[in-house]
Amino acid sequence: MVRPRLARLVTSFVATGALVFSAATAAHATAIGSTPVRTFEYSVGGMTMKVPTGCMFTHAIRGSGKRITYQNAGVDCAFVAALSSGFCNWRIDFTYADTNNRTYRTSRGRTHSECKIDPMRNNSPQRLPRYGKACAHLVVNGVRRVSQCHHITK
Repeated sequence: MVRPRLARLVTSFVATGALVFSAATAAHATAIGSTPVRTFEYSVGGMTMKVPTGCMFTHAIRGSGKRITYQNAGVDCAFVAALSSGFCNWRIDFTYADTNNRTYRTSRGRTHSECKIDPMRNNSPQRLPRYGKACAHLVVNGVRRVSQCHHITK
């Protein structure tokens, strides 16, 4: 009977592969979260701009312990929101706070005067001095409109 023998062989390879795979992976953490952008209006050059419902602010972070190797945040819009003029005079800031919620570092993004439907920013790798949280904030026309945070723990 070749089939039971083949099944044992395949099971053996799968189990060995699983052991090798789990032993080879490093202890890294990845977190991705999205927060809806609420509808809001603002004025640019005398014109009223409206951001309708349908946009999400997403913050992705990768690293291990207090070391962040990759961080990105941006907006994705769908449906009617994707047809709007987008976000004018925008920037994305990254902040880092300790476990008592005290912000100790801010990476302020550049303010972009152009209007963009899908603003996005990458941040440089970070080595944090303490545990707490890392947040991304979308600022439009000088007003913080939405934030998304991830806890950095042991």
